Amino acid sequence: MNGPHDMGGMHGFGPVVHEENEPVFHEDWERTVFGMSRAMRVRGIINIDESRHGIERMPPAEYLAASYYERWLSSLERVLVEKGIVSQQELDARQALLREQPDAPLPQRQEPEIIRLLTTPVRQQDQYQREGPSARFAAGDQIVTRHDQPTGHTRLPRYVRGKLGTIHAARGCYIFPDTHAHGLGEQPQQMYTVWFAAHELWGASAEGPQRVYIDLWESYLEPAP
Repeated sequence: MNGPHDMGGMHGFGPVVHEENEPVFHEDWERTVFGMSRAMRVRGIINIDESRHGIERMPPAEYLAASYYERWLSSLERVLVEKGIVSQQELDARQALLREQPDAPLPQRQEPEIIRLLTTPVRQQDQYQREGPSARFAAGDQIVTRHDQPTGHTRLPRYVRGKLGTIHAARGCYIFPDTHAHGLGEQPQQMYTVWFAAHELWGASAEGPQRVYIDLWESYLEPAP
C-alpha cells in the first residue's frame, strides 16, 4: 500500500545518522517489544507480513515521529486487537493503570516451549521458502514492473512501479507477502533479484551509472515489450 513508510526516491528526510557502537536495544522496553513480537510469530498468531502491514497503517504523523520499536509496538497493538486476542478496552485500561501506578507489578508467566522456540536458530530461508510453480523468467531477461496502486500490503515499492529492469537471478519460490498479510494463505511465487539502472528510477537526478537491486515476486513482473 502507499504510505509514509514507502520512502524510496523521496527527498527532505536528511542523511541517515549512523550511531557508533550502537547497542542492540536503547531501552529495556525495546527488548520486551522484540520478545513479544517474536513470541507472536513462533506461536503462529501474527506472521511477519501482518506485522509489516500493521506498521504501514499507522497514521502518517505518528509513523514519522515514532522510533523503530515504537512502530513494532503500534503494529502489535493494532493486529492483536483485530484478531480478537486482546480488546482495545483491555489495552486502554492497562495503560491507564500504569500511568497512575507506574510501579504496578508486571504479570509473570513461564513458557518453556516458547523459550525453546525463541532460542532455536532457524535459517530465514527455511522459514519462508516453499515449493511452487517453475520460474517464468531467467537471468538476463528484461521485465517491466506493474504500475498499480494496491490498497493492501505489497513488497513492490512505488519508486520501481512501471519501470524497466533486468533479472539478475531467480531465487526460488517464497511466501507471497501480498496474500500472507491478509489471511489469504501463503500462495508461494517465484522471487527474483531484479536490477534497475539509476537513470530509469531517478531520471536526471541519478548519480552516475549506478544500479539498484531489489527482490520482487513474479506477479509484479511482465516481459518487457
